[in-house]
Amino acid sequence: MGYAQLVIGPAGSGKSTYCSSLYRHCEAVGRSIHIINLDPAAENFDYPVAFDIRELISLEDVMEELGLGPNGGLMYCMEHLEENLDDWLTEELENYLDDEYLVFDCPGQIELFSHVPVLRNFVDHLKSRNYNVCGVYLLDSQFMTDVTKFISGCMASLSAMVQLELPHVNILSKMDLVSNKKDIDDFLEPEPQFLLSELNQRMGPQFAKLNKALIELVDEYSMVSFIPLDLRKESSYNKNDDWKTVTQTTHNNAKTSTTEDMNPPPVDALEATVGEGEASVVAGGPLQNGHQPEERHDENPVKEDN
Repeated sequence: MGYAQLVIGPAGSGKSTYCSSLYRHCEAVGRSIHIINLDPAAENFDYPVAFDIRELISLEDVMEELGLGPNGGLMYCMEHLEENLDDWLTEELENYLDDEYLVFDCPGQIELFSHVPVLRNFVDHLKSRNYNVCGVYLLDSQFMTDVTKFISGCMASLSAMVQLELPHVNILSKMDLVSNKKDIDDFLEPEPQFLLSELNQRMGPQFAKLNKALIELVDEYSMVSFIPLDLRKESSYNKNDDWKTVTQTTHNNAKTSTTEDMNPPPVDALEATVGEGEASVVAGGPLQNGHQPEERHDENPVKEDN
């Protein structure tokens, strides 16, 4: 069985930087991964590209030949990829052993992983090739300084989880750009009542019921927990405390999945990819937040403001 990671998130959230840092982290601990570029508009890479969608189709060629804009051209490229899953992608995957680990660096257009089937069909194809797939959703740390941006980011992540039906982990990127990390502490593991109060203060009373429904949805799906990742804490990636937090969190959630009929990700994949005693987000399925909502009995349930 092979292992694959789908790196998704809004444009500019740091997906390629994450892939580059992940590659160096695995290199530092003596493990091997292969990173694949799925962005037909990408030009520069800080990591070795195993294979590249631009070998099949590029955004520049599509825009020039068909007269499409950037967004329309990218959608055309991804639909062309979808049409060639059985040919081009299958041929590329045959170059790798059954137990190798692949990381797919995806484009940042949110519709690709929220409401069109392109990436969903891509994931299904990987599964049909006996790959155990997990998703990594990156959110810019700037979303954590404002409650409305935070809820928006959570909704986008939840939409991706529902659309792709993948075990996934949420990572808070660009922590090195946060001047005062205390500003985001309230959003790392916030209380529902705190979020509701903040929303109601910023929005008119006519939105009170909507605010309450949004907070309850986020709370029920446990989508309020993010792993902060500051890539510049340490120059040595095998000693970075944030990487250790990521690996430990995914290890603790190794048996959860997004749907009841999904097979739990194998714990063996952890040790095969990272090493004894240290599970990783590169384990092909250990999760954070990727589970069905369960019945809750909170001591402080969300209350609607009068």
